[in-house]
Amino acid sequence: MLDIKFIRENADLVKAGAVKKNLPVDIDRLLAVDDARKQVRQALDEKRAEQNRMSNTIALAKGEERQKYIEGMRHLKDGMIELEERYKSVMGEWQALMLTVPNIPDISVPEGQSDADNKEVKRWGEPTAFPFRPRDHVELMTTLDMVDLERGAKIAGFRGYFLKNDGVRLANAVWQLALEHFSGKGFTPMMVPSLVRQQMLFGTGYLPDGEDDLYKTQDSDYLSGTAEVATMGYYMDEVLERSTLPVKFLSFAPSFRREAGAHGKDVRGLIRVHEFFKWEQVVLCRAEHDESVRLHEWLNRNTEEFIERLAIPYHTVVNCAGDLGLGQVKKYDIELWVPAEETYREISSASYFHDFQARRLNIRYRDEDGTLRFVHSLNATAIPTPRILVSIVENYQQADGTVRVPDALVPYMGKKVIGHDA
Repeated sequence: MLDIKFIRENADLVKAGAVKKNLPVDIDRLLAVDDARKQVRQALDEKRAEQNRMSNTIALAKGEERQKYIEGMRHLKDGMIELEERYKSVMGEWQALMLTVPNIPDISVPEGQSDADNKEVKRWGEPTAFPFRPRDHVELMTTLDMVDLERGAKIAGFRGYFLKNDGVRLANAVWQLALEHFSGKGFTPMMVPSLVRQQMLFGTGYLPDGEDDLYKTQDSDYLSGTAEVATMGYYMDEVLERSTLPVKFLSFAPSFRREAGAHGKDVRGLIRVHEFFKWEQVVLCRAEHDESVRLHEWLNRNTEEFIERLAIPYHTVVNCAGDLGLGQVKKYDIELWVPAEETYREISSASYFHDFQARRLNIRYRDEDGTLRFVHSLNATAIPTPRILVSIVENYQQADGTVRVPDALVPYMGKKVIGHDA
């Protein structure tokens, strides 16, 4: 959420940012409603001040004069009730409009309408080539009894899956390597709730626009699609000391996404599933743009280094404005090579938000001079499973249908090759 004062003083800039992100927002209506909100609030404050004065007068008055003041007080209260209803109505519209105002993308964010317009900024490793016809991950993992998609669909419906045997061991090895790798960067590891209150999703910017992609309970709570949501709520309504910043969390949680709007996309295998597991990097830092930029590069590099430990070819793209969410200032995606498709597939996103999320969640810190400021927030995928297994098994497959285990995972797997005769 942007500060209304900032929006008012930079209306043209905010409008231009919304246009660049291709997000509809009516800034002129918001400012008109804000004027009405302030006018009604002032009138209400004046009525309350008058009520206080009249209460004092009534306390001193006697007889008929006192009765006259009481009657006047009754009319005053009727007027206040009307004003309070008007204020409630205006505030409802004001809050709804404020939630639609997107953050302004950084000047370095390229123009574009969708992920097709994202720009490659780095490429690491050469796409894997084989002297044989490469199998896709579904064929490999099914043959090696690492996954059962048919029974997964029978139990969980479309996009359901069972990981089995070395599929489980491989996923667990990835989790353990991630814990070791990212903990070494100074993160505090946490296992966080997947079941979250609606306020957490408004606070992180996944509501109101992302409603269709969320699973909702009968109690109007939600199953989160990322550990970022619960982690950002950890310090909600709290004031941090400047000396504690930056706060760095490595959070793990089951994650759930309905994949609304993805009908017909990636229907085969483990690329796009409804239930998955993810390590997430989340950082809170001082309200300084340069600090956010520095940490954004650092977070993205952390995941690049992890992928390099697995020796999987990847490239990194900077997301165009049309592929940014409501609150994101800038975002990188890391995409891994998938041999069977001969393309790169997203495995990680790294974003920074300035104080957009912190304002919604009321997370502040006390600066050196005692001034309260909203923190800046950032997040980046550390690694998701089972999606990472797709690139591992496809890039490390062998001619006989077995799969070599990446060297970095061997200590956690206890074997070098996955296969019937390994």
